[in-house]
Amino acid sequence: MKLNNIAVLGSAAILALSLAGQASAADIKERTLRFSFLNAKEHPQGMGAAKFAELVNKASGGKITVKLFPSGVLGGDVQTVSSIQGGTLDFTVLNAGLLSSHAKEFVLFDLPFLFNSGKEADAIVDGPIGSKLLAKLQGKGMVGLGYWELGFRHLTNNVRPVVKMEDIAGLKVRVVQSPLYIEMFSALGANPVPMPFTELYTALETKAVDGQENPEATILGTKLNEVQKYMTLTGHVYNPQVLLTSQKLWDQLSADEKKLLQKAARDATLYQRKVNRDGAAQALAKLKATMKVNELSAAEKGRIRIKLQGVTKKFSENVGPQLMGELNSELAKLR
Repeated sequence: MKLNNIAVLGSAAILALSLAGQASAADIKERTLRFSFLNAKEHPQGMGAAKFAELVNKASGGKITVKLFPSGVLGGDVQTVSSIQGGTLDFTVLNAGLLSSHAKEFVLFDLPFLFNSGKEADAIVDGPIGSKLLAKLQGKGMVGLGYWELGFRHLTNNVRPVVKMEDIAGLKVRVVQSPLYIEMFSALGANPVPMPFTELYTALETKAVDGQENPEATILGTKLNEVQKYMTLTGHVYNPQVLLTSQKLWDQLSADEKKLLQKAARDATLYQRKVNRDGAAQALAKLKATMKVNELSAAEKGRIRIKLQGVTKKFSENVGPQLMGELNSELAKLR
């Protein structure tokens, strides 16, 4: 073996020992932590979870293992939040708006047509507003570690193409278990059916519902295109997601462990957003091969926005005038 190769191997060994020494010197215990999420492991949500697990394991010198439970095998969002609060689950990631049942201000993130782009949303969730909302989880059994991205939601159904607002009327649409979504689709004349995401494929397959609304990668990743004919690019809601850990776990962690998890969460967040945005166009192209896809015109989006003004106003009151004013001011600066 050449001397320079020996030197490289020697340096690598020294580095490995150094990293192991750092991990052992820090106050880090042997732990196996459980991370549940609704989408498949191949979905950007699952890819983000895998990156988080990888970063945690590496930074802890192999002491902390994050075990992944994809595809909702441990239950839907309501059940996993309850498990997080009870301390029987360590991590989950879910739509930020679903936390409005625990801190009403989180409904902000479900307001229709709030954001024009993912980058615009990043500026809000990574800034003071996002931090203020995470702080409202104190005392609720949860700790927010950052905001991931699910993306813009689009409407699919088996009855007819939706090219104008009136085409939504009469459709039985599965919606997330949130009052805002129920009222939003009721205002558009649809028959909203709230149910856990884990039950959606079967509900579409058995025609218990006509349609649903989700981002491109979620529709493709859970194969909803197999049981849906029409897709309309409505972009009616943009979903940031919150990466959550259990307060019961957090209170047991050392300062070193908390710092490690926070750093892994930040790095995984940047990675997850990128793969989600990079994959959206690819997912849409694949959906177009199996579904009839059309984009809702700007004029029709404008009509829907006007139709939903009452819903927006009602739920904005839960956010409060001060926080809504701060949000609108920040969005105006961004635009």
